[in-house]
Amino acid sequence: MKIDSHDFRVPPGKKVILKDWPTVVKPFAKSKEEYNEILERHVEELNSLQRLHYASNRYALLLIFQGMDAAGKDGAIRHVMSGVNPQGCQVSSFKQPSADELEHDFLWRTTRHLPARGKIGIFNRSYYEEVLVVKVHPEILKTQRLPEKLHHKKDIWDERYQSITNFERHLYRNGTRTIKIFLHLSNEEQRKRFLERIDEADKNWEFSASDVHERKYWTQYTKAFEDCLSSTTTRHAPWYVVPADDKENARLIVSQIVLDALAGLKMAYPKTTGKRRAELQNIRKVLTKESDETRT
Repeated sequence: MKIDSHDFRVPPGKKVILKDWPTVVKPFAKSKEEYNEILERHVEELNSLQRLHYASNRYALLLIFQGMDAAGKDGAIRHVMSGVNPQGCQVSSFKQPSADELEHDFLWRTTRHLPARGKIGIFNRSYYEEVLVVKVHPEILKTQRLPEKLHHKKDIWDERYQSITNFERHLYRNGTRTIKIFLHLSNEEQRKRFLERIDEADKNWEFSASDVHERKYWTQYTKAFEDCLSSTTTRHAPWYVVPADDKENARLIVSQIVLDALAGLKMAYPKTTGKRRAELQNIRKVLTKESDETRT
């Protein structure tokens, strides 16, 4: 079954109600073997396109992953990008801001990690935490050393959405393409994954008491994500809502989204000039002569 990434794209101006977006869809692979084959093919295609992207050196690609705890962000990044040359790809994870980061505006800490031309940058969480976690826990605003009047400003979130969309539009105008992926996990599936992290010794490190604490705010996080997706999906930086209850299916969808993003760029290998061809031919003569002398 062919994966159409547009099926998961949030169109600009659409009011997102997450209960209307599925957390699971019909599997695109009929078996584990077929899943491995499709993913391997996608990874090979990504590797090829990434080499072209690197050589073309015209655009930068920024992939942003957001989702509830245990939605599978780490796994999706690890599996989908497994075949990409590490020299052309950088993963940045963002958790609680440091003291130094709090001395700057909320976009500063992520801006430092933006990908260069020819590179792929992956944000595991991002500046969107500032309209998600901070919106659910507005008391965090007090730690950000903002002017006092902003702590109680009713439209602070709308202003942050505007700052984000303006920032992403600026990136687009300067050659950075931003693709944003929301891994849409159900409440029940999160509960199961938390239990797995408790019951399986090699997953204990992935679990903390704070995960359960934040689960109490499921409804508030859902509303925050709905507002965020509705307010910040644009033509130049779209959101994709990926059903995440089935990890393998989610990885196939994510890999197709990334493939389509790279394939949509106007890329070509640099053309060799006449001067460069002549230089290469001279080098070839030297190497051929060296080989002939070695034989004799």
